[in-house]
Amino acid sequence: MSPAVPERLLRELGRTEGGAEALGLLVRDQHTRRLVLLRALLEAAAAAPASVCPPGALDRLRRDWALLEAAERADRDAVRTVLLYPLAGPWAQRCLHGLTAAAPTPGLAADLAHFSALAAAAAIRARLPFTGRLTAHGGLLALPTLGALRTRPGPPAPVGIALAEGLVTLRQKGATPVVVRMEDGGARSGDPRWLPVRTLPAVRAGAAPVPLDDIDRYRAAGSGLERQGPRADTSLDDTEHTAWAASWSGLESQLRVGGAHRPAEAVALLRCLVPLAPPPGSGSDGGSAAHCSGTRREAFGAVLSSRPTTPAHFAATLVHELQHTKLAALSALTPLHHEGTAARYFAPWRPDPRPFDGLLQGAYAHLGLADYWQRFALGAQRVSHRDPAWAEHARCQEQVGAVLPALAGSGALTPAGRVLVNEMIAMYHRLADRPPPAGHLARATAYVRTARVIWRQRNGS
Repeated sequence: MSPAVPERLLRELGRTEGGAEALGLLVRDQHTRRLVLLRALLEAAAAAPASVCPPGALDRLRRDWALLEAAERADRDAVRTVLLYPLAGPWAQRCLHGLTAAAPTPGLAADLAHFSALAAAAAIRARLPFTGRLTAHGGLLALPTLGALRTRPGPPAPVGIALAEGLVTLRQKGATPVVVRMEDGGARSGDPRWLPVRTLPAVRAGAAPVPLDDIDRYRAAGSGLERQGPRADTSLDDTEHTAWAASWSGLESQLRVGGAHRPAEAVALLRCLVPLAPPPGSGSDGGSAAHCSGTRREAFGAVLSSRPTTPAHFAATLVHELQHTKLAALSALTPLHHEGTAARYFAPWRPDPRPFDGLLQGAYAHLGLADYWQRFALGAQRVSHRDPAWAEHARCQEQVGAVLPALAGSGALTPAGRVLVNEMIAMYHRLADRPPPAGHLARATAYVRTARVIWRQRNGS
């Protein structure tokens, strides 16, 4: 058994739950890893040859680091808000990869220059007066967690920045300055060139609002979602933001349908939402049931999603994706298996073979969904709500049941992984004690059976 995670917490997590102690353990470990990653980035830059990290770029990184240290002395929590922001993770990983890669990495200079924007955002949040020079790319200068300045399209352009007396002034050659005020509701300006990070209301009273980040340069780059069609390359307008807010409305009560642990889970883990364009076939307004979402291991606390059409589907999306967040963080904290990376397993939610880790991740997330939709169905007063919930539950439950034997039969599970999988199996059987109506069960069984036949035909197994 891993000394890092007590067995009782593994059992909680195996039920797709997790109280404050379990979630706090995952969050603290991920935060520690982020800070170590940032330090590793600076050390890799110092060790890299001048052809990879020229002296000027290294000097700039060191100045940025000094600004971060000064800001942390002024307000540690404010700086951590920026450094631990989910979308700083993909940026840091890209930089570290570029600095240590055997071959030159396109875009590394721009990635390293982004550290200046990160440090500036931290200093602004810490209310530490400073002056500096940043670089806009593609007509946009993004300040993580705060917003972005629209600049002239074209090649990378310098932007002067200064914080004095609570006002941020952004200057570009040949343009009037843009002044931004730091307020309780965020970074605001009357100048239309400033695009603040939009937010959605807190999941529950007393928690922080949730950024709906359509600005950060690294929000979807390298996520793999680009290959699936949806993109995150445009900003939301007021109408689209209003539609997101409507889908989000009443989220806490919808999450609570799945148990008190669901809103608590969202408060503990969710740090930002990245809006994705609707997937192909969903219509221009995303108003159909077609939907896409995902998480990124390197962006702990972020959920990438197209807009769910109802609060119930928004809640289900968060339940699904936050299970991935928990399991990825748990896997980083303690090994769950020693299986290889070969993609050879059938998963009824995917047309392609999956590696063992992907199978475990998918089963865990679908088990959480099966639990959520069963609770929703049992509590629904209207048939129009109850029947779709039973259908969702039955499909997820049958999908999980189809892959549990492969998980349980693995000889490569660690002791911690065995506890987790055994608890998943126990939860699966507890859910089966309250089966869906026969028609839903029959359709779900046929769905999984058909998926297996098609998978075998397609993959020759």
